[in-house]
Amino acid sequence: MIYFLRHGQTASSRDNVFCGGASDPPLTAAGMEMAEAFAQKYSSLPWAAVFSSPQLRAISTATPLCKEIGMESVILNGLREIGYGQWEGKTSEEVRREFPEDHSRWNRDPCLHAPTGGETALEVERRALQALQEIKNLFSSGNVLVVSHKATIRVLLCSLLGIEIGKFRHRLGCPVASVSTVEFLDTGPMLNTLADRSHLRESLRMLPGT
Repeated sequence: MIYFLRHGQTASSRDNVFCGGASDPPLTAAGMEMAEAFAQKYSSLPWAAVFSSPQLRAISTATPLCKEIGMESVILNGLREIGYGQWEGKTSEEVRREFPEDHSRWNRDPCLHAPTGGETALEVERRALQALQEIKNLFSSGNVLVVSHKATIRVLLCSLLGIEIGKFRHRLGCPVASVSTVEFLDTGPMLNTLADRSHLRESLRMLPGT
């Protein structure tokens, strides 16, 4: 079973600005609480391995669980967030104003059209699937934690479940600190849980932001 965990809250997720592969904000205090809450609930599971994006917000989210179970996270570059290029750190309103044509194309089909200077969803799919295959080659059974990011997790889930990649922004939710689980059966990937946040207390679940 693979557990896909999105990192906890950052100032960028709280303020709903584009925060991709070129941005590396730390977790907020609430984000650290989210990471601790995940560790408290899930540390009793028998974990085979923990993998993380190289970005600080993902590593910091994995750290509490790693401390609890006495395991180090393995960093895989393919798990990093989608590159937003010149949109990094901007709001949607700013992007629509400054890059109207690029934003319109990306909004219609992010699979083939990238943010200005950034990555397409297809490019994210290729590198993220390669990282996932590396994980599966090493651990064909057992519980494996993958700590990554909103777009990357949704692209991976769409790819595994046969959902059109260009619809990743409109078909699957992935709020901060949410967990989605996939079991790999003989018949193919089975989604068992999507965007679960039951490990968070209500006040954390109700915080604004993406």
